[in-house]
Amino acid sequence: MTESRDTDQDFELKLLLLAVQEKYGYQFGNYARASLMRRVRRHMQISGVQHISDLIPLFLHDEPAFAAFVKDMSVVVTEMFRDPEFFKSLRENIIPLLKTYPFIKVWHAGCASGQEAYSMAILLDEEGLLDRCQIYATDFNDQALRHARTGIYPEEDMALYEENYRLAGGKTELSKYCHRGYDSVKFNGRLAEHITFANHNLVTDGVFGEMNLILCRNVLIYFNQDLQDRVLQLLFDSLCSRGVLCIGKRENILFSAIDDHLEVTDRNQRIYRKTS
Repeated sequence: MTESRDTDQDFELKLLLLAVQEKYGYQFGNYARASLMRRVRRHMQISGVQHISDLIPLFLHDEPAFAAFVKDMSVVVTEMFRDPEFFKSLRENIIPLLKTYPFIKVWHAGCASGQEAYSMAILLDEEGLLDRCQIYATDFNDQALRHARTGIYPEEDMALYEENYRLAGGKTELSKYCHRGYDSVKFNGRLAEHITFANHNLVTDGVFGEMNLILCRNVLIYFNQDLQDRVLQLLFDSLCSRGVLCIGKRENILFSAIDDHLEVTDRNQRIYRKTS
């Protein structure tokens, strides 16, 4: 009985994903199954339906309901200077390399609501590089991108952000870069001038220019192995010669097609440099 129910769920899930792809163009078929099912079940509960297939007419005819699903699938968990030891390693190991370039292009793939893109801009500003740098921060979630463009975040998060900044080797006070008011903080426009927020889907879209530095952290863990390999190749192809790739601490490039073409800069922080 359990096997039959699992088979039915697999079939219904395939139909749901096909309907979503045909109507909206999103391809979620290569997401890790456990992560995908967890989110589907959550939306079944929210919507009060019993079967996966019941989500098909809902998502097809209720765009706000589908937008909520896309928001959930984009995993918008982030914070300023998240994983401070990573940003500290960037400051110590990668900034000296970036200083050798006349102009610097950074791609933050899967930027969510933008806190880490602003963190990168702050780091580059402190190292005297921001004026010759452009950061491209992308995500497939338009709602998250709209939030990111505002640069506005809850003031209650600032204590954590300040601590992360300090641990990441910050040279002043994080408050220097933002204005407070109405229980919120807004990061200043000078940072935003060097950040371009844009829609880009790692699952369906192609190479994103020749970048000196690419950050795609804690995104690959939500994909199955085939999609991980495809995205890693896309990221590699988007790097300039001797460009730097950063992935999440729970992710790795072992056994991928690009493994032999990257050298380790910081194994613990998953920072690599293109060898050719």
